[in-house]
Amino acid sequence: MLNLPKKILVAIDGSPLSDKAAEEAVRMAAGNPSQFKSTIYAMLVLPNAPRTTFTDFVPAPPITEAKEWEERRQRIFYVIEKNARELDIPLTTKVVYGDPADELIAFADREEIDVIIIGSTGKGFLKRNLLGSVSNKVVKNAKCSVYVVRG
Repeated sequence: MLNLPKKILVAIDGSPLSDKAAEEAVRMAAGNPSQFKSTIYAMLVLPNAPRTTFTDFVPAPPITEAKEWEERRQRIFYVIEKNARELDIPLTTKVVYGDPADELIAFADREEIDVIIIGSTGKGFLKRNLLGSVSNKVVKNAKCSVYVVRG
């Protein structure tokens, strides 16, 4: 018997590649014919909030507190929310701060995720080693399966 994932974590950042990963997550969840539906967790990881220094009199608020945040959030999560709603797939969206790979791995461990779906730009060897790669770090360090979507 085919054992399909029950808990799917997909990395979202609003890019066309993350939209493609979102579509793959919904497709995977929709392919689960068992009575227990798969659940998708869509996670947006924002960079750590800037630290204030002694020269800052009024620190900038986090982006999630800006007036236009709700509109941005809707654009970023639009594809996954629309597709999950159409197929009646349970979806939870999360916005966290930190290192994307570390946050995805920690959440996957904590929530006992079955598979992480993440996009990869397919950078060359030199760029990947100089700049690092979120997908590469997740593949190497995640305890669950990782499905990498190429652009």
